[in-house]
Amino acid sequence: MADIERADKGPKEQTTARFDDDSSKASIAVGQENLSYVTAPHESFEGYHRFDPTASWTEKEERAVVWKTDLLLLSWVCVMISADNVKFFGLQLDRGNLSNALTDNLLNDLNLSSNDYNNGTTIQLICFLATEFPAQLLIKRYGFRRVLPIMMMLWSIVSWTQAWMTGRASFYVTRALIGAFEGGFIPGTILFATYFYKTKELSVRLAFFWSTLNVARIISSLLAAGILEMRGVHGKTGWFWLFLIEGLLTFVIGLVSILYLPSSPTNTKSVLVPRPWYTERQEVIMINRLLRDDPSKGLTNIHESATLSDVLRAWSDKSMWGLYLIGLVAYIPQSPVQSYLSLTLKRIGFSTFDSNMLSIPSAVLQIILMLALSKSSEYFGERSFHCLVGEFWSLPLLAAMLALPDGGREWGRFTITTLISGYPYFHPIVSAWISENTFDVKKRAITAATYNVIVQVGSVISSQIYRDSDKPYYFTGNKVLISICAFSLVRKSGMR
Repeated sequence: MADIERADKGPKEQTTARFDDDSSKASIAVGQENLSYVTAPHESFEGYHRFDPTASWTEKEERAVVWKTDLLLLSWVCVMISADNVKFFGLQLDRGNLSNALTDNLLNDLNLSSNDYNNGTTIQLICFLATEFPAQLLIKRYGFRRVLPIMMMLWSIVSWTQAWMTGRASFYVTRALIGAFEGGFIPGTILFATYFYKTKELSVRLAFFWSTLNVARIISSLLAAGILEMRGVHGKTGWFWLFLIEGLLTFVIGLVSILYLPSSPTNTKSVLVPRPWYTERQEVIMINRLLRDDPSKGLTNIHESATLSDVLRAWSDKSMWGLYLIGLVAYIPQSPVQSYLSLTLKRIGFSTFDSNMLSIPSAVLQIILMLALSKSSEYFGERSFHCLVGEFWSLPLLAAMLALPDGGREWGRFTITTLISGYPYFHPIVSAWISENTFDVKKRAITAATYNVIVQVGSVISSQIYRDSDKPYYFTGNKVLISICAFSLVRKSGMR
C-alpha cells in the first residue's frame, strides 16, 4: 500500500510514506485522505513509539478519542482555570473574589480609594508580566502536570492570606504575589491543550476554557452572595470569610491537579488514575492524527525548553504582529465595565446581595455568545470577521452608557453594563489563530506567552481608565473606551 523510505537528514532520521496511486489512498478510512508525505517524529518525542504512517481509523474511532479527551482532560483543565474566579475555576475564583469583596466595603475597611484599587490591579498585572516567560521555561523543563498545579497552590495561599489585609501596603503586596504566581498559567494551559487537540478543534476548546471563567463568575457571585452575609461572624468582615474559603478551595483544586493530570497523550497514568486513559489503539490514533495535522509537534520532546534563538525568531515573525496588536487594544473597551460591574451596581442603589446576584446575567450571556462565535468561526473556517463582532457589539452600547444622565435609571444602567460585560468574547479565536500560525512547538510556547503578555499590557492600560475623580458614572473614562473601541474596529477591519 505504501513504500516506507528512510533517509539520513543529519542528526535526525526522517521517515516518508509515498503512495503510488490514488486508489491506495482511497482504501484508507480516515487519516490519510491527503497524505503523500509524512515526516517522522524525533526519537525523543514522547509518542514516537506510536508513530505509524500507515495507520488508519474510522471517524467514529477518532470521535471516541476526542470525546474521551474532552471528558478526562478538558473538563478538569476548565475546573483549574475557573479556580482563579471559583481563574479559570481555580484561576478565576481568586480574581473574582476581589471584585465581589468590593461590594462588602473592602475599600472603606482598608481605607483605600478607587485609584488605590486600580494601582493594585496594575501592580498585579506588572508582576504577572514579569513572570510570564520564566514560567513558560519552567513548564517546558519540568512538565505541565507539576508546574501548573504548583502555581495554583502558591497563588491560592496568597489569596487566602488576603483575609488578613490591613491597609494599602498589604493590599499591594498580596496583589503583587498573586500576579507573580499566576504569570504563565494561561499560555501554559493553552500549550498543554495543543498536545491533545488538532488545530481545527482548538478554538472551540479554548472557548470552553473561557466559558468556564464565566461559569466561575456565576459560582463566585453565588458563593459571595452567601459568604458575605457572614460579616460579623467572630467579629470578622464578610470579605475575610470570602478570601479564606475561596482561597482554600483553590488550593484543594491545585492539590488534586498534581495528583491527576497526565504528562502527555501516551503517559496518562497518575496517582489518582493508575491506568492509562487510552488503549494502545487509541494512542496510535491520537498520536498520528496530531502529527498529520501538525508534524512540528513531533520534532521536539515535550520537556525541551525554548532557547534565546527561539525567542528571537518568534518575536521577529512579522506575521504575528497584527495579532499581537489585537491583543493589546481589542479587550480594553469592555474590561473596566466588567471589573467595576458589582461596584457600579452597589453605587447606583442595589444591595450587596443584589449587586452580586445581578452580575450573573452578564456571565451567562458571554458564555452563550462566545461559544456561538467560536463554533461559527470553526464552521466557516474564518477568523477576521468574527473578531470584529465584539467591537460592533460594544461600540453602540458604550455610546448609550455615555448618553445616560446622572442619577436614577438603575435598571437601564444595569441593562447596558450587563450587555457590555457579556459581549461576544473572541479571545479563544485569536489564541487558536496564534497557535495555527506558529509552525513550531517551541516557538508556539513563545508566541502564546508573548500574546498573553501583550493582552495583559492592555489590561494594565484598562485598569487606569476609570479614575476616582470620575466616579460614579465615569463619563471621561467611557469616552476613552469609545475611542479605543472605534480604533480597534478600524484596525481589525484591515486584517485578513
